[in-house]
This record gives sequence, C-alpha cells and structure tokens, in this order.
Amino acid sequence: MSQMLKLPEVLTLEEAARYLRVSKDTVQELVSQGRMPGQRVKGKWRFLKAALQEWLRGRGPIDNKTAELLGFGAFKDDETLDEIVAAAMKARGRPNEGGRR
Repeated sequence: MSQMLKLPEVLTLEEAARYLRVSKDTVQELVSQGRMPGQRVKGKWRFLKAALQEWLRGRGPIDNKTAELLGFGAFKDDETLDEIVAAAMKARGRPNEGGRR
C-alpha cells in the first residue's frame, strides 16, 4: 500500500501575513524586494511555511532553491518519487541515469 504523502504547507499572501502577524502590504513589500522567500504562481504569491520559519530564525533571505530544498524532506519516503523524477526528466528532455540519489 502506498504511503500517505504529507506535502509542505503552502500559504497564500493573506495566510502568510496572518501567520507572521503583519499586514499583507508588508509581506508583499518584503517578498517583492527579495527579502522574504516567496514565489508567484499565476500572478499570486505563495509561501512555503517551512521557508518562512527558516527566514524568521534570522538566517537571512532564502532563495527559491533553498526554499524548495526545505520542502523536499516530505518526499523522502514516497514510493512514487522515482516515477515523478523520471517523468520530470523526460519532460525536460534530459536523461535520468540511475534515478535519484
């Protein structure tokens, strides 16, 4: 039986502001300046809660690559990860020799 996958929590602009206890304008200003981790998805801001937690710990601005890596631990025991990686590599026209490491 396939294991249940727990995805990293993704927050909207409003949810991130509420979580941080600041205004939406403050969050939007910080993320637009690259001082807070966030990503635009179809014109709307999205935030990984784990990335915000790291940012709050004072480790400075977190780039998008680091934010992605914070969420990857959720996939470590997922039985379908090799299939997902293979499909992504195929879609990008890149070989997937040996699967993930």
